[in-house]
Amino acid sequence: MHTPLKVTVVTVSDRVAAGVREDRSGPLAQELVTASLGVRAELTVVPDGAASVADAVRAALASGSRLVVTTGGTGVSPRDRTPEGTAPLLDRELPGVAEAIRRAGAEHTPHAVLTRGLVGVVDAGSRTGSDGESGHPGAVVANLPGSTGGVRDGLAVLLPLVPHLLDQLAGGDHT
Repeated sequence: MHTPLKVTVVTVSDRVAAGVREDRSGPLAQELVTASLGVRAELTVVPDGAASVADAVRAALASGSRLVVTTGGTGVSPRDRTPEGTAPLLDRELPGVAEAIRRAGAEHTPHAVLTRGLVGVVDAGSRTGSDGESGHPGAVVANLPGSTGGVRDGLAVLLPLVPHLLDQLAGGDHT
C-alpha cells in the first residue's frame, strides 16, 4: 500500500508567531508544494530560535513528514538561528542544493547570498518515533529565506529534486 507523501512547512518568525505580521511565505510554500507535488503541506508557525526550529522539525519528522521546509531565520540577525536548530537533526547535508538555491536567488537580489540555509537528509530509520520505533522512511529538510521571493526561488530548485531524493533515501537505484 502506497502512503501519500506528507510535507510540513514551518514558518520561523517572531512577528508572525506573535500575530503582529501576516505569514506570506508559509502559505506560498504550501501553494507551490501543492502545484509541484500534488499534496497539501501542513503549516506550522514558530518563533525564531534554534530550539523552536529543532522542536518543530522533530515534530514534523515524528508525524511522518518526508519533506520539511522552513521559511525564515536564515539570515544574520541576532535571532536568526534556523540553521543552528536544523543542523543537529540532519544525517547528511546537501551543500550543492543549498548553493543552487542561493545562486537562483542571487539572480534576483544580491542579498540572497547572505542566507545561511541548510538542505540535508534524515536517513531512513535514524529517528526514533514517540513509541521507540525507528521506522521513519527518511526525509529531506530544507531551510529557505523568509521572503516570498526566497521561497519561490528556493522551491523552484528543490521541488523537482524531491521525488529522486526520497527514492534514493528509500534505497532506490541511481538513475
